[in-house]
Amino acid sequence: MHVRELPWIEPITAMRRLAHRAHLSFLDSAAKHQSLGRYSYLACDPFAAFIVTDGKASCNGKVLEGDPWEALRALLARYGQEHRPDLPPFQGGAAGFLAYDLNRTLERLPVPQSSDRRWPDAILNLYDVVVSFDHRDNRCWLVSSGWPEQDPARRSKRSLRRGNELAALLMISKISANSSRRTSGPWHSNFSREGYIAAAKRAIDFVLAGDVFQVNVAQRFTAKLSESFDPVDFYCRLRALNAAPFAALLRYGRLTLASSSPERFLKLDGRQVETRPIKGTIARSTDFSEDRHRAERLLASAKDRAENVMIVDLLRKDLSRVCTSDSVEVPVLCGLESYASVHHLVSVVTGELAADQDAVTLLRACFPGGSITGAPKLRSMELIADIERVPREVYSGVIGFIGFNGQMDTNIAIRTVMLDDKRAVFHAGSGITALSAPETEYEETLAKAQRNL
Repeated sequence: MHVRELPWIEPITAMRRLAHRAHLSFLDSAAKHQSLGRYSYLACDPFAAFIVTDGKASCNGKVLEGDPWEALRALLARYGQEHRPDLPPFQGGAAGFLAYDLNRTLERLPVPQSSDRRWPDAILNLYDVVVSFDHRDNRCWLVSSGWPEQDPARRSKRSLRRGNELAALLMISKISANSSRRTSGPWHSNFSREGYIAAAKRAIDFVLAGDVFQVNVAQRFTAKLSESFDPVDFYCRLRALNAAPFAALLRYGRLTLASSSPERFLKLDGRQVETRPIKGTIARSTDFSEDRHRAERLLASAKDRAENVMIVDLLRKDLSRVCTSDSVEVPVLCGLESYASVHHLVSVVTGELAADQDAVTLLRACFPGGSITGAPKLRSMELIADIERVPREVYSGVIGFIGFNGQMDTNIAIRTVMLDDKRAVFHAGSGITALSAPETEYEETLAKAQRNL
């Protein structure tokens, strides 16, 4: 493995210098934080692409037999490498997304009424070279593994050559000016205000009937794009307006994901697992006193705390399926986190991964995240398909990396815009419980959507 420390460069500047390269992945801790937002990662020109479409996996166009989760485990196992604890955790591996619709590989679920899908179930690119950024210490490294070469001598030569190539690209001093191109039309939702309120009331009926304790109901916004629309510029403006610790820009030819997610789904550090579910949201105010009052009101909200605790309980059960006995704990319950447009209640659930489990089996046990489905998860997903009527695609799936060294960090794909060459698609949802006021839940979805829209 070839490792080189580079002169410090701002991650967003480095990304713009590589934005023209194939299959760019930028995992961006845009909201810098001592622990949550310490590292960012940049990679391009992958040596392989793992893609799942309609539940069937392929790699570089070759169909992989059997279950896509096991196919992913087998693929990653080919390129196992030692973890370097002196470097940021992502030192080469798979980066990309698992769409919410991958849940159909785990459960028998109804198909939404609309078949308007444009995205695969998953795209994970395999990168042999990664540039990592440590925001705390202002340090930057280039790590080149030499994969997919298996012969040690050839692998060593490849690692040096590929590292030199990417280092040279980062030395480019000219970056094109921001174009400030915007969407060509207004955003349209699949729900009117009255329609969403009716959907929330219907969800409450299911809660009162005992079907679920809570269910997340999202509305989908779409907008047409002009021919001159620039996805990279869009992401740069988004991160400036709505900085988040688990943001990302992923590019796949005509498809682009721009995410400003504040929510960690699963982190695996050695054998230590952490998940940070968000449940409970209130819009911020520009008036300091009013903003503080809203934060206090959220902390005191019985409805929001109950909603959060339900998801914590669900995640405790999910983690207990793959973690060692009695290791699952809740060090933070309903803590306050504040972002550009909203305050959130955030809990932290931890555990120790069992010796016979790995990053992929951990993902499989917990996918999709309970904070954006509801509880119980299976019945909530059935109701989501029925009530929302449209596919979620990437929304409420996950974005992040699984390293060849076994490390992993992923977000919940909320505050995430799906872009193709003709339109932008964006979802925002709210958790519905017996205590929900449908009008308030509708306003919560708009508060979450504000900066992206």
